[in-house]
Amino acid sequence: LRGRRAALALAAAPLLAPRARAQASWPTGPIRFVCIFPPGGSTDLLSRIWCQRMTEITGHSFVLDNRGGSGGNVGTEAIARAWPDGTTIGLASVSSLAISPTLYRRLPFDVARDFSYICGLWQLPNLLIVRPEIPARDIAELIALCRAEPGRYTFASSGAGTTLHIAGEMFKQMAGVNILHVPYRGGGPAYTDLLGGRVDMIFGNFPEASRLYHEGKVRALAATGATRSPQAPEVPAMAEFLPGYEINSWGGVCGPAGIPPAIVLRIAELGRQAVESTEVRRRYEEGGATVWWTTPEGLADFRRDNEARFAPLIRASGAIVE
Repeated sequence: LRGRRAALALAAAPLLAPRARAQASWPTGPIRFVCIFPPGGSTDLLSRIWCQRMTEITGHSFVLDNRGGSGGNVGTEAIARAWPDGTTIGLASVSSLAISPTLYRRLPFDVARDFSYICGLWQLPNLLIVRPEIPARDIAELIALCRAEPGRYTFASSGAGTTLHIAGEMFKQMAGVNILHVPYRGGGPAYTDLLGGRVDMIFGNFPEASRLYHEGKVRALAATGATRSPQAPEVPAMAEFLPGYEINSWGGVCGPAGIPPAIVLRIAELGRQAVESTEVRRRYEEGGATVWWTTPEGLADFRRDNEARFAPLIRASGAIVE
């Protein structure tokens, strides 16, 4: 993929140079934004909020193209294969860019070579919730409970390699407990079984888990971010019990490798204006997310650090996708 694109780019370089200079005023027309998850979820909603604001700022339409499948890898491949002129960009996600490289034996893209990393958009913590029958009121009591009966308690996830899974594996390692991971095909059936008492806990994505908590259907024990969430300030951060514990879902903007640097910087600057606007900040916070802008270099470094941090957890769990 990278070699084929490089050859085409070299052949076309004399023709594209004036065009690349002109496109420093990006955008000059509609932009396709590939959201790598299906419609209706939190990442889809947060992506739509950003695209709407970018449309308002630039005067050009940002059209969301949902390409779900394979934990975000289908849409991520579509981004990698797009022509690098800045007219197709998409969602950079922890799942496909920091977790999948270790979880999957083979990927149709190379996370280090096939993308232009542009900027960050948001971070979204998870929330550890337990069914009401679990006799633990805080993390210390939960750890004691799990240590007293190793292997008895279970935690659900929306699938192997998701942040819901990795958050549980991190908890197991740092707390020194043995709890059983039960993966599901998506968050819906996982929450259904939690409410039905068939699993004991879930490190759920904040919007869904917080809703169940505020409706009184589950007990919330800890948020997985470095600090407490403004949406549930009464719930402690996991790091208050396990110093150094932190895991967040995150989303950013990426495009195919080879986008001219001037366009990358232009997208990043407009992206900063969008996420730092009062309206986007307010709507992100309502969804449990926090604004998280980075430079192109900052996003690339953060992704690489996340991959290195999560790889030992994934390997230790034994999860692998052929």
